[in-house]
Amino acid sequence: MAASPMLRPSLLLRSSPSPYLVSENPTFRRNSRRNPSKCKVFALFWGPKKNSGSRELSPSLSPYTLTTSSSEVDVQQISVSVASSILEISSEDWDACAIDVTGSEKHFNPFLTHAFLSSLEETGCSTKETGWIPQHIVARDENENVLGVVPLYLKSHSYGEFVFDYSWADAYYSYGYSYYPKLQCSVPFTPVTGHRILVRDTIYKGQVFDALVEALKDLTAKLDVSSLHITFPSETEWHKLKDRGFLQRIGMQYHWINRNYKSFDEFLMDMRQSKRKNIRQERKKISTQNLKMRRLRGTDIKAKHWDSFYSFYRNTTDNKWGRAFLTRDFFHNIGEKMGEKVMLIVAEEDEKLVAGALNLIGGDTLFGRLWGCLPDAYFPNLHFEACYYQAIEAAIELNLNKVEAGAQGEHKIQRGYLPVTTYSCHYILDEGFRKAIGGFLINETAQVKHVMELLCESGPFKEEIMKEHQFS
Repeated sequence: MAASPMLRPSLLLRSSPSPYLVSENPTFRRNSRRNPSKCKVFALFWGPKKNSGSRELSPSLSPYTLTTSSSEVDVQQISVSVASSILEISSEDWDACAIDVTGSEKHFNPFLTHAFLSSLEETGCSTKETGWIPQHIVARDENENVLGVVPLYLKSHSYGEFVFDYSWADAYYSYGYSYYPKLQCSVPFTPVTGHRILVRDTIYKGQVFDALVEALKDLTAKLDVSSLHITFPSETEWHKLKDRGFLQRIGMQYHWINRNYKSFDEFLMDMRQSKRKNIRQERKKISTQNLKMRRLRGTDIKAKHWDSFYSFYRNTTDNKWGRAFLTRDFFHNIGEKMGEKVMLIVAEEDEKLVAGALNLIGGDTLFGRLWGCLPDAYFPNLHFEACYYQAIEAAIELNLNKVEAGAQGEHKIQRGYLPVTTYSCHYILDEGFRKAIGGFLINETAQVKHVMELLCESGPFKEEIMKEHQFS
């Protein structure tokens, strides 16, 4: 579960590419100093005011012609444009694209909804002031029907992404080259896998997908930025984008899988005896500390709960030296807009809220997002109970297939959460940088896979269960 949008990767995976990028690549050296005009875009955020108008946001994009093998259907031309706010697109159109692309309500992803993304914009979380300028791409047919959308942002930093490219920026800077701003196709502050190219289910859906990808690349060139990053896409999209000029990267998260359990105790019986005993002991300590756990949903979550949780969230970000991108109003907003899709797990001591964990409910997944507690509060094992064990119990009760607990924290493994692969795609304009980063990613991929293998070797489940766990 991610506690702060600014957490860095563990030392085990932090291998800075900067020395590799600059040491043995003469093409990189030549190209890194050309085209100094790219630095002008930097003025959009904090450069000299005289250059602030040097780059047009939301530029026009080329139309795209759809073709069909059926003689009964006319050839159509779709328009592709950039929206400076998701509010320019109706919630019905956006959500229809988000639902159609998954193929089923069962795979509903709450983070891709208009309600979630608009809450980020309306409450000042993903805005120009925070370095997240909305540049969403929209494809429409000749009758102005929305055929596809892409959540996209122009960014002046790398915070809130959870796919770490700080060393890439350092390498650019070392050669007098501006890495920022860049384009980021993602859900802000949310390391959750899901489709990123959201397309309606029509006979043209494959071509609309291609049109949106070309529009992304076209916008990258027209804004004259260093790069475009698509983070936490679906595995299917990840494979498709490889053939369209994107570098591929993998990462790792921890997920709990529901093997048709009827109860928490039944889940424990799949674990090794020592791990099962440890979890039971940890859970017993909650009641001995006079703590009461509650799972709240929809209208059960009151304004006082959100106010308390915001203070918990700020305590977490402040203690971890992270920036609190999410505002108090944001939590109130998603509670109002998303209703039963929001689950707030709270801990009470003598009817006083002392800690909480925020979760969102998808079609088949419980997504653990944020955790926090009162300043100076010390309740042993409360973090494990609120974030992991309560989430597992909730998923079993709701008959959900899995719990996504986010990145970082090898301690999750001993509590039933196993490593799984996550994906990202990176479109680097400069040829020299693209080759150098591509070389780095080859080495990094091997390292990540090796780490996942080592972690699974110490998995908490019985041998036959561990054999079932697959990752690539």
